[in-house]
Amino acid sequence: MTKTIDRKWWVLVAIGSGSFMAALDGSVVNTVLPILRQAFNSDVAAIEWVVTIYLLVLSGLLLTFGRLGDLRGHKSVYVWGFGVFVISSAFCGAAWSSTALVVFRGMQAVGAAMLASNAAAIVTGNFSAEQRGRAFGLVSTMTYLGLTVGPSLGGWLTQAFGWRTVFYINVPVGALALTLSLLFIPRDLPVESGKRFDLPGAALFVAGLTILMLGLNKGAEWGWASPSVLGLLAGALLILAVFVLIEFRSPAPMLDLSLFRVPLFSISTANAILNYICVYSLTFLMPFYLILGRGLNPAQAGLLLTAQPILMAITAPISGALSDRFGSRRPGMLGMGVLAIGLFLLSRLGPESGLWLVALGLAVAGAGTGTFISPNTSALMGAAPRARQGIASGVQAVARNFGMVLGIGLAGAIFTTHLAQQTTNALYEGISMGFLVASGVAVLGAILSAIKDQ
Repeated sequence: MTKTIDRKWWVLVAIGSGSFMAALDGSVVNTVLPILRQAFNSDVAAIEWVVTIYLLVLSGLLLTFGRLGDLRGHKSVYVWGFGVFVISSAFCGAAWSSTALVVFRGMQAVGAAMLASNAAAIVTGNFSAEQRGRAFGLVSTMTYLGLTVGPSLGGWLTQAFGWRTVFYINVPVGALALTLSLLFIPRDLPVESGKRFDLPGAALFVAGLTILMLGLNKGAEWGWASPSVLGLLAGALLILAVFVLIEFRSPAPMLDLSLFRVPLFSISTANAILNYICVYSLTFLMPFYLILGRGLNPAQAGLLLTAQPILMAITAPISGALSDRFGSRRPGMLGMGVLAIGLFLLSRLGPESGLWLVALGLAVAGAGTGTFISPNTSALMGAAPRARQGIASGVQAVARNFGMVLGIGLAGAIFTTHLAQQTTNALYEGISMGFLVASGVAVLGAILSAIKDQ
């Protein structure tokens, strides 16, 4: 019995290591984009594709690899994902041009999609319902630690050894996590091994979601009413509508739409999107306030911004454990409510506000997010049957990415609209309105959490 318990928690260490690596990579790469632009002598639009291609490929393939996990075994897909991620990270470090780096980042996103779409399914399969919230809370803590360490580590590595080490650091971290996964994650038998993979559905979903994400990602830059953005959004909706029709008729669909008939699953998915809209609105707007509005340098701003992920890391495991005992409804309501308060506090900031008020608002928002995420993830995964754990894990990851893009797009549109007015306080007014709208989104999430059935 002791060996079984020990192995189960080692599974969590393996999954947590992967979550830490992915979060570390994302936060590190974002901090060195200006350095990459100088290194390759590229324009801003070209170097932005280092981030954009990763997002597009990752989002498009999440459901595909989640379904493959159901058909081939989640451990198999997860372990292969580590291999792809580690090898492509080494290629990124050796990139000889911005174009090569973009291609290798696309490869890296394939590995990341294999990891992200199966991690939650592996946790759910190895932990009982009474321990699942605590387990997801600890995984969330590893994610937030990666987000916290990333910017400072990336800056130090770049300054001391050059930008290539930002990618090479994934090789030893990934190799360690891969070894832990091979040793401790038990081999799971495919739950639907006799069924074929829905290739037409997968192709349509990848195409539709990728085009949709591209349109949302570029909306603020190209203009939301521009023919390019409107064409992308219309094309994406058409492709996704055809995808839904095919999935309804498929005997073995890639996305089992009947999952959304379960209220707990649908509400948890919608709430995940709303939560990430709030989080990434904050992530987008706060650097503008600190650097452009208050004159802080990037290092000072980065230090202040760590107040949010630190509180997220502290509250996530506590909230997860509470959800195991009391269900996900109350922690979800509390988390989104506290997040709404934190965003409202940030919306009151002005040119003379004390930096301690900034730290307070970030801490409150971080505490709310940490309180919400692990119970909501546990509820979402628990609402799906065993044969659909890969799909549920993919849906959860897609919701995260979709909310991220929507949050940045929404905040960017509000912010740029106010800046265009060119008034004296346009910057502060745009940031304030962005935070206020995000606070309203969090209130909506708290209301949705209140109507969950558990």
